[in-house]
Amino acid sequence: MNHRDTAMLILTGYVHVAPVDIDDFLADIQALTRSVRRREGNLLYAVAMDDRDIGRLLVVERWRDQASLSTHLNASETVEFVARWQGRMTAEILKYDATNERPLMDK
Repeated sequence: MNHRDTAMLILTGYVHVAPVDIDDFLADIQALTRSVRRREGNLLYAVAMDDRDIGRLLVVERWRDQASLSTHLNASETVEFVARWQGRMTAEILKYDATNERPLMDK
């Protein structure tokens, strides 16, 4: 197993949906969020409205490692969510290896 498989991962970026679909999307993502936050290896999962007028939401996730993220991506709830919104959402989300976690303010 190499370092990339065991490093904490941070995913961040935007999801775009048609403004007319925002309320339905928010209901679906909130339901998914409740279960994702309970998944083994999830350290943070948040989706926030960035610009309702253009249908842009900010996504931030932290995962203990690639195995945890992969389990999440392959979970039936995640697969069903993506299938339900495929073609009606686009995502610009990037994944980063986090290897040097430390407090924001040094003491």
